[in-house]
Amino acid sequence: MPDKLYFASDYMEGAHPAILNRLVQTNMEHTAGYGLDPYSEAAREKIRAACQAPEADVFFLVGGTQTNATVIDALLRPWQGVVAAETGHIATHEAGAIEFGGHKVLTVPQIDGKLSAETVARCVEAWKQDDNREHTVMPGMVYISQPTEYGTLYSLAELEAISAVCRDAGIPLYMDGARLAYALATPANDAALPDIARLCDAFYIGGTKCGALLGEAVVFPKRGTAPHFFTIVKQHGALLAKGRVAGIQFDALFTDGLYDAIGRTAIAAADRIRAALAEKGYEQALVAPTNQIFVILDPEKAKALSGKVDMGFWENLPDGRVVMRLATSWATTGGDVDRLIGVL
Repeated sequence: MPDKLYFASDYMEGAHPAILNRLVQTNMEHTAGYGLDPYSEAAREKIRAACQAPEADVFFLVGGTQTNATVIDALLRPWQGVVAAETGHIATHEAGAIEFGGHKVLTVPQIDGKLSAETVARCVEAWKQDDNREHTVMPGMVYISQPTEYGTLYSLAELEAISAVCRDAGIPLYMDGARLAYALATPANDAALPDIARLCDAFYIGGTKCGALLGEAVVFPKRGTAPHFFTIVKQHGALLAKGRVAGIQFDALFTDGLYDAIGRTAIAAADRIRAALAEKGYEQALVAPTNQIFVILDPEKAKALSGKVDMGFWENLPDGRVVMRLATSWATTGGDVDRLIGVL
């Protein structure tokens, strides 16, 4: 139906107009491929400046799953696996992409989607103390996402603690930033890009879910962290021949504060929806401060609402009710939110 509202995910629209304009303006230019063009280099310099990491290696990959699979494969040795929360994206919603690449996801308990430094330390120590460890998969890196799969945030103190455990153990810390714009924009966040660059060995800045047509920017704050990464990206089918398509987009995203503005738009819309749900007596499975909203509905109510609002199914509860996800984005308008509140 043409007047249906769409809140199922945060990458259903095309791209921010500023990005489309730049792509059109540069469309007939001839540049080198594979990210060797001046627009990609300008984007790298802007990202380095935003991260306060002047020596960082920055690469542009095609999408989130390819990015996770490529970075994890590049940083792990053949006998190692990656530690992740049991609810982590690579453990739940990437169709076994990491295992397909030859590395096991070592899941550990979580609270509200987050790992703790203590849990990571116990995992590493348990492997060290296991007399049969040569028959098991060694924890070789730690994966987290900001925000988490549940929209929750790691505080700066939590990131510092996890980073310290990883560095004591000599294993890299990798952050999935598919929705990083929405984490950075919420007032609840106290970990800025320079903090992430200081504490993580690798991370990526999400574009696909944050206003771009496609693409993610992988950042290795310390130059040379992943030798021959360009080649590894190509092996994983994650390299754009028309690399400037990603470079132009990230150049636009990191010009005049656009990446920050995109995040604030989504957070303002999500906060209004959360407040309306509370006011109208809806139960929320988890109240997170970012752009994802998880509402508990009985099946009949879910079916009725789904006729008017495109929502994402999240999970079935033991009592027969369902958790449905609403997600705002850079493109969510005040009118969209007004109409959704009216439907609720």
